[in-house]
Amino acid sequence: MDARLNLFGSPVAGKSLKHIIAAGKALADSTLPAATRELVMLRASQINGCAVCIDMHSKDAAAAGETAVRLHLVAAWREATVFTEAERAALELTEQGTRVTDAAGGVTDEVWAIAAKHYSEDELAALVTLIALINAVNRVNVITRQPAGDYQASQHG
Repeated sequence: MDARLNLFGSPVAGKSLKHIIAAGKALADSTLPAATRELVMLRASQINGCAVCIDMHSKDAAAAGETAVRLHLVAAWREATVFTEAERAALELTEQGTRVTDAAGGVTDEVWAIAAKHYSEDELAALVTLIALINAVNRVNVITRQPAGDYQASQHG
């Protein structure tokens, strides 16, 4: 499969994506746990069908020490016993924040309240921003049909 557009070969797309990537790197400095960040990005990417992001985030998470069992079970996290209550809250927030039209009103008050029990205001801000960013990146990659499979862990820093 060939990409429809060379994103970094386009001055407009390249400049825009550099800002999105910089925003993502700023979130790495937040107190939101790195494992949670990777699980969130992986789950949103699964929902959106973004193969290149699934490839990237599963490999980066594995390289950072995430177990294969947890990575394989992200898509079925509700039935899995390997995630903490905080991670489950983040994954539910991710799903509702990604499927805003399906949720008929976006994130429910109940889901927000559960997430707020596990994360500080700064961590919630990081989580919300991360969900928005990964959804934007997923959409760019899906629209332009970016191919997956060749990513090397930590390739993008």
